[in-house]
Amino acid sequence: MIYSHETCLDDKLAFAKNFSTLETISNKFSDERIIQEVADKRLVVNPPYPYLTENELDTIYNLPFTRLPHPKYIKKGAIPAYEMIKFSINTHRGCFGGCSFCTIAAHQGKFISSRSEASILNEVKILTEMSDFKGHISDLGGPSANMYRMKGKDESVCAKCSRYSCIYPKVCVNLNASHEAMNKLYQKVRESAGVKMVTIGSGIRYDLFDYSKRDVREYIENLIRYHVSGRLKVAPEHTEDDVLVMMRKPSFSLFDEFYRVFMSENKKAGKNQQLIPYFISSHPASEIKHMQNLANRLKSIGLRPEQVQDFTPTPMTLSNVIFYTGIDPYTLKPIFTARNKEEKLQQKENFFWYKKNESNNTGYKRNESQANVKKFTGRKGK
Repeated sequence: MIYSHETCLDDKLAFAKNFSTLETISNKFSDERIIQEVADKRLVVNPPYPYLTENELDTIYNLPFTRLPHPKYIKKGAIPAYEMIKFSINTHRGCFGGCSFCTIAAHQGKFISSRSEASILNEVKILTEMSDFKGHISDLGGPSANMYRMKGKDESVCAKCSRYSCIYPKVCVNLNASHEAMNKLYQKVRESAGVKMVTIGSGIRYDLFDYSKRDVREYIENLIRYHVSGRLKVAPEHTEDDVLVMMRKPSFSLFDEFYRVFMSENKKAGKNQQLIPYFISSHPASEIKHMQNLANRLKSIGLRPEQVQDFTPTPMTLSNVIFYTGIDPYTLKPIFTARNKEEKLQQKENFFWYKKNESNNTGYKRNESQANVKKFTGRKGK
């Protein structure tokens, strides 16, 4: 039983406590029901179905899909979102990252369900037979590209676990984080008849990399040599630990380490590719001082962020609950969150320290219009 709907309308603390209960139960193998009183009725949330097995997932992806938009769009011209994923392939579902602002675990689950190699290669063959396929597979991944086939070494341990993340605050000792299966899959796909290039468009989780492991070193080498279209997406989200803790993201020092490895491997491969990091401003716990520190840190390493966003509350996420209630549902402590237009714009300006009229590491001067900020950031994918 969780707090009633009526109680939550009057008591934000009760609402926050409900979220921690919901997230804890949904992030484990559980047969628990969740019941909430709503007026004179009861809302019952039944336990989820078991995660799809490899065979079940293959059965779904082996259905005779047309790979086309719905016929109602025929007369509406090109659809940018469709064009972006037209020649991409999903390898798995789910994500165990547990980021505070992300809903993937809420609708795909924390545990990974992976397709078989045979099913994926069959889809590659289907792609190559499409009349407008030019040889480029634009993505081979999932919510996080490099989680394919990753799961608990002992799944009976996973069944009892209620952690919201398998990699934060540190990688679980029971997680099999081998990249070996991906190394084999990538090679087979890029060597398939009719395939000229395979790039990874999904984001990469560099906090899964143990550089002492041979399979990880091989994965990074092959990724940079064969599978980057020129820009590789990663998501450090912020530079400051106070904010990263609330985001459930690792220390920025891990990004620094991966950045050095990426540049080194680029040089070895004779490439001039870029690392494109995602950042968020105005996330719960982020104050103007944190954004100024972010600007200084990025400036010190010469990194000019392009793919950035101001925090937008998303239902069913921890960050959304903190934004609404003003407290952390797990510690019940108050958390600062920028809310008004001026505060949020001021935080966002710090991303653009390298623009003209730079003033005290806050990007645009205070008299610059919001329209100018939107003009700079309002691009595809931003």
